[in-house]
Amino acid sequence: MTDVTGASDVLQTLFRSEQGGHEQVVLCQDRASGLKAVIAIHSTALGPALGGTRFYPYANEAEAVADALNLARGMSYKNAMAGLDHGGGKAVIIGDPEQIKTEELLLAYGRFVASLGGRYVTACDVGTYVADMDVVARECRWTTGRSPENGGAGDSSVLTAFGVFQGMRASAQHLWGDPTLRGRKVGIAGVGKVGRHLVEHLRKDGAEVVITDVREESVRAILEQYPTGVTAVADTDALIRTEGLDIYAPCALGGALNDDSVPVLTAKVVCGAANNQLAHPGVEKDLADRGILYAPDYVVNAGGVIQVADELHGFDFDRCKAKATKIFDTTLAIFARAKADGIPPAAAADRIAEQRMSEARAARTR
Repeated sequence: MTDVTGASDVLQTLFRSEQGGHEQVVLCQDRASGLKAVIAIHSTALGPALGGTRFYPYANEAEAVADALNLARGMSYKNAMAGLDHGGGKAVIIGDPEQIKTEELLLAYGRFVASLGGRYVTACDVGTYVADMDVVARECRWTTGRSPENGGAGDSSVLTAFGVFQGMRASAQHLWGDPTLRGRKVGIAGVGKVGRHLVEHLRKDGAEVVITDVREESVRAILEQYPTGVTAVADTDALIRTEGLDIYAPCALGGALNDDSVPVLTAKVVCGAANNQLAHPGVEKDLADRGILYAPDYVVNAGGVIQVADELHGFDFDRCKAKATKIFDTTLAIFARAKADGIPPAAAADRIAEQRMSEARAARTR
């Protein structure tokens, strides 16, 4: 059970800290199926909150709520920077998906999302997949990330990886004056749904790739697919210390950029698919002080949310890819704003996103 201190910390975050300000947080429980979930809606200023469902074995309920709050806030900024008419939301289901995920649990979850009447639109995230969204959709029409057979767009990791690649190209343009990754060494931490597609883009562009993943089978599959141009290291700690690394791409869970990792990073650029890469406020300044260019995570990994948002209007892959291609220009604009304002790129991206949300809220009151 969550202790009183943990609950108090969550309420402190929700109501009083700068990381809070959420419109609504819903705690969901269905004892018959074993479902325990949290749905967090950060903002609907730009439209219905949109964000995925994470299925993860959190240590306790307070940790789950805190993660939902952080992820939902990030989605507000991501959707704003992607130019979508959606606010930010996120859901987490507490538990090991390999142990407790059942059809009954997913249907129960779908009923909770449906009860919000469209204020929150769900999709896939860590621990949930297209097949899961097909089940959720049976109880909730505000579900994206479904299979093409069920009216959806399918796997959103394809465009997520494409968007991250565009962010890398923009970083290369800004730092080295050329948008190609040819001859560059790129380290990818996590070669799952997104990372494996990112390897393909990089190899086609002529980059040398170094990978690591906690799942040995994922690493093995990549090495078998790419017998040349791709090597593996034991873990993330070894990856970030790799000599001659040009770009580091965190593509697993958040918090990759912290007080331990930033001082030993050899890369000149950080650009990856993981959400919430900055472990705490101030890390972006630490990166800047070391001369490391940071492409804000919620900007470059927006390809997936662009895809699932399009699903609500009748999915068109070419239309989505065209929007995801603009991540290149958006990333360059953030670097330019950061330089002009004398602030790190993460702060520049936040200012642009907050301005769009503020203008939308003001327009509603007129």
